[in-house]
Amino acid sequence: MMRVLSLFLLLVTGQSLAIEVQSWRTGGGARVMYVHAPQLPMVNLQVMFDAGSARDGELPGQASLLSELLLEGAGKWNADELAAELESRGIEISTHTGRDMARITLRSLSDKNILTPALDMLAAMLARPRLEEDAIARVKERTLASLRLASQSAEDVADREMMQALYGDHPYAHDPLGTEASLKDMDRAALQAFHQRYYTQANAMVALVGDVDRTQAEILVEHLLADLPVGERAAPLPEPRPVKARRLHKDFPASQTHLYLGMLGISRKDADYFPLIVGNHILGGSGLTSILGEEVRNKRGLSYGISSYFAPLRVKGPWMLTAQTKNSQAKSTLELMTALLRDFIDEGPTRKQLEAARKHLTGGFPLKLSSNRKILQQLSVMAFYDLPLDWLDTWPSRVEQVTRAQVRRAFHRRMPMKNLLQLTVGGGK
Repeated sequence: MMRVLSLFLLLVTGQSLAIEVQSWRTGGGARVMYVHAPQLPMVNLQVMFDAGSARDGELPGQASLLSELLLEGAGKWNADELAAELESRGIEISTHTGRDMARITLRSLSDKNILTPALDMLAAMLARPRLEEDAIARVKERTLASLRLASQSAEDVADREMMQALYGDHPYAHDPLGTEASLKDMDRAALQAFHQRYYTQANAMVALVGDVDRTQAEILVEHLLADLPVGERAAPLPEPRPVKARRLHKDFPASQTHLYLGMLGISRKDADYFPLIVGNHILGGSGLTSILGEEVRNKRGLSYGISSYFAPLRVKGPWMLTAQTKNSQAKSTLELMTALLRDFIDEGPTRKQLEAARKHLTGGFPLKLSSNRKILQQLSVMAFYDLPLDWLDTWPSRVEQVTRAQVRRAFHRRMPMKNLLQLTVGGGK
């Protein structure tokens, strides 16, 4: 299948560029999203697995640890040899693990003398990571250092506390890095079992942007995944259950208090996706021009930074309203944020606010596709979440079609105050 986007991007040179998105499935069942971009002699590629921290099971942190270990030796290369080979050819490979996905990203010249060894190394990382004991110990220690550092940050502590409060016993609840106890219990056998279960062709998605044609792209992807078992897709995640409204506080030695309001938000395929995204932009997603920015920061000077955001995931991700304020102002700021939220849910946006939001969102949309890296990010989301091929094509028009009534109805029905969690982390309550 293919789709030629009607969206035209204005380049720095003044020329326009139409993006043609093509998609297919490999013989092993992996979905591929591809854009031919011959303007630069580069290839940007990302392989994703439904192997994020939501798949950790009884060992929180193993998805993240395994992802890090892919760079610590694979196939015939140990960690030092792998790093040297990549550096000598100017190849970039990185990994990242979130709650839904584990991804590994490649950036390379399209010259076959560079791209071929780049793909060989990437294929080895995917299918034949060494998982050597010294590497496991090294990455564990690095992860423990990150956990210790996070425990000293009020923002990181607030993020962790809020996710645990929102999700309870759901797989999204725990920190993707895991805990000190779970890292201690994690061994090579557990990591191998996780790799065998989730790093399969059927559980993989690929996004590709670059200077290779369609035939080359198909051969490239098949070669890249060939050594992985076909396997099967990960099981569907359970739907999280809404929690009842409550107020939480965690003492933290700081001059400022972090304020969080939150509840369950939306999935990537939510029927109310666009009304909620547009409404959030008006409420707190547009920075200082948002309702929260204007009322809390500009008029009253209660917080330097305040915002709201949805984090759509495979199932309902979180919706957060966040701010930081002086300890002495924490209570009044939290009360004001709650009142502004309640008013917005009850009344919805004004016509002027809606028109400004639609204009800002659609006007900024081309910037999301202004480079190969950014196009790759969009294709990755489309591939992983199985979004329709016309997703980028229809996104601006679907934003334009959002009405005031739709925003008010979606917020009133989906974001009830009875499910609102309030969290303060710091010296103010």
